[in-house]
Amino acid sequence: MKESLKVQPHHLERGAYLYIRQSSMRQVIENVESAKRQYALRGRAIALGWRDEQIIVIDSDQGESGASAVWREGFQRLVSDVGMGHAGIVMGLEVSRLARNNADWQRLLEICALADTLILDEDGVYDPSSFNDRLLLGLKGTMSEAELHVIKARLRGGILNKVRRGEYRCVLPTGLIYDHSGNVTFDPDTQIRETIVHFFDTFSRVGSACQTVKAFRKEGLLFPSRLRNSETTVFRTLTASTAIRILNNPRYVGAYAYGRRRYRRTIDGKKTLQRRDHDDWLACIPDAHPGYITWEQFQENLKILKTNGRGYEVARASPPREGTALLQGRAVCGQCGKHFRIRYTARRGRLDAWYVCDRAHGYRGEPNCQSIAGPQIDKAIGMLIAEQMTPAAVELTLDIRKEIEARYEEADRLRCRAIERAKIEADLAQRRFMLVDPNNRLVADTLEGEWNDKLRVLAKARDDRERAREQDQLFLDEAVRERLTAMTVDFKKLWADPDTPDRERKRLLAHIIEDVTLIKMPAERTTKIHVRFKGGKIQTLTTMSPKSSAQQVKTQPGIVELVDKLLDKHIYSEIAELLNQQGYRPGGSARPGRHETRFTALPVAYLVHRYGLRSRYDRLRDRGMLTKREAAARLNIHETTLARWAEHGLVTRHAYNAHYCLYEIPTSNLPRKQCSRWNRLVDRAAALTTSLVLKPSTEAEGGVV
Repeated sequence: MKESLKVQPHHLERGAYLYIRQSSMRQVIENVESAKRQYALRGRAIALGWRDEQIIVIDSDQGESGASAVWREGFQRLVSDVGMGHAGIVMGLEVSRLARNNADWQRLLEICALADTLILDEDGVYDPSSFNDRLLLGLKGTMSEAELHVIKARLRGGILNKVRRGEYRCVLPTGLIYDHSGNVTFDPDTQIRETIVHFFDTFSRVGSACQTVKAFRKEGLLFPSRLRNSETTVFRTLTASTAIRILNNPRYVGAYAYGRRRYRRTIDGKKTLQRRDHDDWLACIPDAHPGYITWEQFQENLKILKTNGRGYEVARASPPREGTALLQGRAVCGQCGKHFRIRYTARRGRLDAWYVCDRAHGYRGEPNCQSIAGPQIDKAIGMLIAEQMTPAAVELTLDIRKEIEARYEEADRLRCRAIERAKIEADLAQRRFMLVDPNNRLVADTLEGEWNDKLRVLAKARDDRERAREQDQLFLDEAVRERLTAMTVDFKKLWADPDTPDRERKRLLAHIIEDVTLIKMPAERTTKIHVRFKGGKIQTLTTMSPKSSAQQVKTQPGIVELVDKLLDKHIYSEIAELLNQQGYRPGGSARPGRHETRFTALPVAYLVHRYGLRSRYDRLRDRGMLTKREAAARLNIHETTLARWAEHGLVTRHAYNAHYCLYEIPTSNLPRKQCSRWNRLVDRAAALTTSLVLKPSTEAEGGVV
């Protein structure tokens, strides 16, 4: 069918869309003939009957690949206008200009068929609603996609062939460069090399990327960073992401590596990065060039990073932190086998560590396995470590001194390198300023400003070094040396020294102990500690579980027993006075700020009621004591008379509290009611006292006879 027969009047009423695209900006600049051929399709449209003002040119996708339509705004506009019925014909030099992706191409054909839109390329005009034309266009789209695949395969195959030989030049990390022969070698800048070496030494010492960053910040050191797509190297503040990237880069080991990552396109056209396992790398050639560390050290660093990133669900030795929990990351629950989590609680002005196994509660709503207070456990482990380390105490302390001194000397050397670099840049800026014509003030002022900036940087580097040296000297003064020397005599002093950071204790513990299993015995109020050393030796310790808050303020059992005995002869206030005289204190005195608390009648009454002791009233009643009314009725007197008799000693009374008494009636010689005028109570009481005194001697004489 001729082209003129396919073009109908309703096609000419709509616009003619000319889509122009080239895959890269290099092609746009250099392949100008291709662009001219695409723009020349306007003449084809005019020849078919479209007016010049009806031709719409879409060339906003210049320099964009046709592999996908996601990032091509011009193609998306073309598809939307076709779907809305604005296009009578779509023109492209060839199918590959419109789409290299078969899915995008078939979608465009489907929309053109529904909207009755024609397609024109260099070979002719096609009607997507016609089966034969649709079949031909589909084959062209498939061949275009296959062509792209073949081109990529050829390019990729050449790259991979060079990669397998280790000859493909990749971007090198900071600290490594290509020499004139194309071989990888160290950066000639001494400051860059020494800073990278110091970075790996610091990581080996602290065991964490974040702690390495903190160490650099504390020492006031900057890390070299090469600008992207440039050979210029600047010094910046070290970040955690930079530290992790360096530790994971095998080029610092001297190994040629390629294909460590895989890029994928998402549905929205964005690139996603996926890391490959070591076994899936496309190339890994050890000892391909000089490296800063060995392969064994590189593997150990990766192992440390992997361990630091794990959760508590698996066994791990987490990097030491600032907390007081000595067994951080090494305490294992003796019931479920999981690692304990650390919880800190503020009590009485200090932070107490607790080893808590709460996964069962968090995952399944079950009660916690165990919750064990940390101070007693840490104290027992500390004593065990001190005993194990006593023979090597002197050597260890001397090594610590040497390590501290070497660390600060290395940091000072790196600061000197920074001063040298700043001085070189200042001298260079000075020479540039001296060579300029003084009359050319526009250039001279700019160079003078740059020179002043470099001088400020130099002055700041010198001030930073002096300030850091003062701090280092403050740390390593003679008093500290003497204290370290004195502590070499006994490692226990070093371990218990409050100036020793908890982080250092944990780091030392990591070289001795593999893990510690804790089993709480609530019935025995003890905790079993099974210590597994690095060499495989196992040692078991037992510690007393700390008392709870209620147990700490609980009255001692001995005091309760003493109160029980004193109730036979004393009331509450008298018992409280006797307890205070003997130095006993109530349980509430253990609370903060209440150490001056003393016994009173109320706490004694509480003890009697709390522990179910028999009251003094019941004890007196068991001994036959009578109430006032009962005693008055027994003696056939008035209660007032009974009270007067008790005052003069004719009747014995026993107090059972501070206000009331019980009365003891004599078993013989009961007092009788008499006229007090002829026989006064005072005289009767004196006579009763005399008879009680003489009675024992009379009985003794009778016994002798």
